[in-house]
Order: sequence, then structure tokens, then C-alpha cells
Amino acid sequence: MALFKALRTRLCTTLQSPFDRQILAVAVPAFFALITEPLMLLADTAIIGHLGTPELGGLAAASVVLSTVVGLCVFLAYGSTASVARHHGAGDSRGAYALAISSLWLATGLGILLGLLLAVSSGSLAQALSSSTPVAGFARDYLLVSTLAIPAMLVILAATGALRGSLDLRTPLHAMIVANIANVVLNVLFVYGFDWGVRGAAAGTVVAQWWAAIWLATVIVRRSRQARASTRPRIGEILDAARQGVPLLVRTATLRASIILGTLVAADLGDASLAAHQVAGTIVLFLAFALDAIAIAGQTLTGHALGAGDATTTRALTRRMIWWGLWTGLLAGAALAAVSPWVSHLFTTDPAVRDALVPALVVVAAIQPLSGIVFVLDGVLIGAGDGVYLAVAGLFVLAAYAPLALAVGWTHAGFTWLWVAYGGFIAARLATLWHRQRGDAWMVLGATSTSD
Repeated sequence: MALFKALRTRLCTTLQSPFDRQILAVAVPAFFALITEPLMLLADTAIIGHLGTPELGGLAAASVVLSTVVGLCVFLAYGSTASVARHHGAGDSRGAYALAISSLWLATGLGILLGLLLAVSSGSLAQALSSSTPVAGFARDYLLVSTLAIPAMLVILAATGALRGSLDLRTPLHAMIVANIANVVLNVLFVYGFDWGVRGAAAGTVVAQWWAAIWLATVIVRRSRQARASTRPRIGEILDAARQGVPLLVRTATLRASIILGTLVAADLGDASLAAHQVAGTIVLFLAFALDAIAIAGQTLTGHALGAGDATTTRALTRRMIWWGLWTGLLAGAALAAVSPWVSHLFTTDPAVRDALVPALVVVAAIQPLSGIVFVLDGVLIGAGDGVYLAVAGLFVLAAYAPLALAVGWTHAGFTWLWVAYGGFIAARLATLWHRQRGDAWMVLGATSTSD
């Protein structure tokens, strides 16, 4: 009881900063918008998990591929958030929306290209990441249908990033809530009503993603016309947006490589471990998106402050958001630890999967406070346009994590130790980000950043 009172007192003190209102104004709607995306995957996991362990394993393999393809393109969101926020901070609304339109064109073209490539390679990718032939078949089916949603997913990234940069968090929230509800309804209908199985779950998500993409793109186009920004494709700006995204692409590639490596190790441990890895990874993704709400505040508010030439406010906001990251991480970890004995029942009826999952979730819960700080610092540096450093740091983190994950596979230490290795991954990220934020090199003032 005394510990609880001490924590409550400290939290109340933490909430007295003059920056808290700004942080909450961005973080609260961002939180609800962010969690809708992993909720889609949670819904798919729960619905498919009750079809059987091979089906759940197939979703695990397919999800890694899809999340890697889309994750590598997250620079569309992060880059547009930082650039649009800087231009708005400098009072240049027309330039801000011109950048937003260029991001939409880039997302559309890139989405079509990646969707075609993924469709052609879906069979070989499914086979490479699966633990058995039946699992590979389900993974291929889910991947093949899901390729139709790749352009929509990338448009959502670009549009959401631009809207965040203009401090509009409500529009993405409303669009994703509707898409999430549609996803659940359609998945249940297609999987159980039409008996389409794994393909039905993928089809429901495709429809929901396209609905959200059209909604958000329409809003961007309308506001661009109001700001008298051209909505035609401007090749120079599109190529410039792609060039600025390269460092963030490298940074994200290192993160995705770590996730793929973990999945490969889990697959080597057997079907039950791979299925448990899908559930644990989905829960981690959900928590990451939830904690990322403060990181989105970091991206947006940092971009606005630097665009306005205010280094003092930038530093003060960073310190405040670090505290927010720590406290939200503590709360997330406590909540996960409390429900870990029962949450597995929502996703599978296989006792082997449940037995592997519970201790892994306890480890994940213990890591969340560090994760909260990591996501905040990552968001601040992205908002500052410090992509080159993040790319180099990502390579360092991958080099630190790979031996830990591979050691689990070589020694067959067990599934829980794979998530202990993930704790080392988070610790390495924290070390690199903390080192960078202590200096001033990342605080470049004005409408352009070091990546421009």
C-alpha cells in the first residue's frame, strides 16, 4: 500500500508540467488511432487461432512478411509527420500540404509495386518462414489475398503522417475506428459465415484497409486544394520525399530484420513455439503502438518546435515526454503481467501453445518500462529529422541482438529465452537513443532538417 501511494504521488507530480496539456492533446487521440491497427491483427489472430494451430502458425509467418513490407515503408508516415510539422511550425501551410500530396503519390506507386512483388513471391516466402508444409499453405493463402491491401496500407501511412504533422489526430482516429469495426465484422462473416477460412480473414482486412485509405486521402486532397497546393504528381518532390526516407528505411529494415530473425528461431523450435510467437508478437505490437502515442507527440511537437526555431522548448518537451514514456511503460507492463495467465485462452485452445506463451508474456511485461522510453526517444529524433543517426544506431542494435537470438536457436534454450533476448534488443536501442538525445547535434532549427 505504501508503495502504491508513493507511485501515485510521483505520478501526480509528473502531471504538473506546463507541457502536459500539449503532450496529451496529441498523445490521447494518437493512442486510440494507433491501437486500431494492431487490434485488426489481434482480431485476425483470435479468429484464426480457433481454427487450429497450423492456421495460427500460417498467420504468424504471413504476418511477419506483411508487417515487414509495410514496416519498411513507415518512413511515409514518419517522414511526412516531421516535414509537414516543420512547415506548419514555420507558417508555410501551402508547402506543408504540397509535401503531403507528394507523399500520397509516392505511397500509391510504391504500394502497387510492392503488392505485385509480394504476390509473385508469396509461395516461397511462406515456405521459408513456416515450420511445416500445412503451415506454409495457410501462410501462402493469407499472403496472396493480403497483397491487394498493400497500396491502401501505404496510403494510410502517408496520409496519417501528414495529418499528424498538421496536428489533426481526430481524422485518422475516426477512419481507423470505422475500419477496425468493419474488419471484425467482415472477418467473422467471411471465416465462419462463408467458411472461407484463412483467406476470409485476409479478405476482410483488405476491404477495411481500402475504406480507411480512401477516407484519409480524400481529406488530404480537399485540404490541399483549400491551401492552394497542387494535387498533381510532381516528380521532383516525389523523388525528394523518397530520398529523405532512405535513412528511415534503413533504420526500419534493421528493426524488421530483428523481428524476422526471432520468427525464424521460433519456427525452428516447432509449431507450438511459432504459434505462441505469433500471439506474443501481436501483443507486443499492440503495446508498442499504444506506447507509441507519446512517440507521436514527440514527432509532432518536436517538429513544430524546431520549425519555429525554439530549441529551449524542444529540450523541455523531450525531458517531459521521457517521463511520460516511463510511466506509460510501467502501466502497460503491470497490466500485461496481471492478465498473462489468462490472455492465452483468447487466442488458442492448444495447451502446448498456452504453456509456452505465459512465461514469455511475463518477460515482455518486465521490458515495457524500457520500451516506453525507447519509443519516446525514437519519436523525438524522427521528429527532428535525425534519420541518419537512427539508421546507424539500428545497425548497431541488430549486431547486438543477432547473437542473442541465434544463441537461443543453437542451444534450444526454449521459447521464453527468445523473449529474454528481445529484452537485450530493447536495452541496446535505449543505449543508442539515450546517448544521442544528451547532445545537441539533432536539434536543427528551421523548416528543414538534417535529412533535407
